[in-house]
Amino acid sequence: MYVPKESQPKQGAGAAKAKDGKRKIVAQNKKARHDYAIVDIYEAGLVLTGTEVKSLRQGRASLTDGFVQIDGGEAWLHNAHIPEYSQGTWTNHTVRRKRKLLLHREEIDKLESKSEETGHTIVPLALYFKDGRAKAEIALARGKKEYDKRQTLREKQDRRESDRAIAAVKRRQRGE
Repeated sequence: MYVPKESQPKQGAGAAKAKDGKRKIVAQNKKARHDYAIVDIYEAGLVLTGTEVKSLRQGRASLTDGFVQIDGGEAWLHNAHIPEYSQGTWTNHTVRRKRKLLLHREEIDKLESKSEETGHTIVPLALYFKDGRAKAEIALARGKKEYDKRQTLREKQDRRESDRAIAAVKRRQRGE
């Protein structure tokens, strides 16, 4: 049977489907959203070594103690824990080394000026792969007071209770 050349699948078409812009999340910093009020969010590229990328692809990383610092006009990610690659040799990376973030000049300048204001800091929110490249989601954030944290938890709990009540009413209506 003859199949026209246009309708034949192209070689390597599966690779094109993988680049659909979806994010494969490796690590999230849930504590940052609890401790800080997020002002602005940025996506930054990461400069990594080969064993760091392989370790991230295995889904192993932690951002709990991580922070971003602007030093000499460059953004650096400090204290992000990327464990050593299990099959790595003497070329393995240091676990908590500082890693360079790739941002546009205007973004770095804006982050630097805002972070110098009192109460503002730059925190990492997530590490993920997008189109095969390692990215970090960082945020300009302002520290929350203790009562703000309690208020946020209370609102979350109220929302959850109201959703449960609505679901229970809907279940009763379907049962009748």
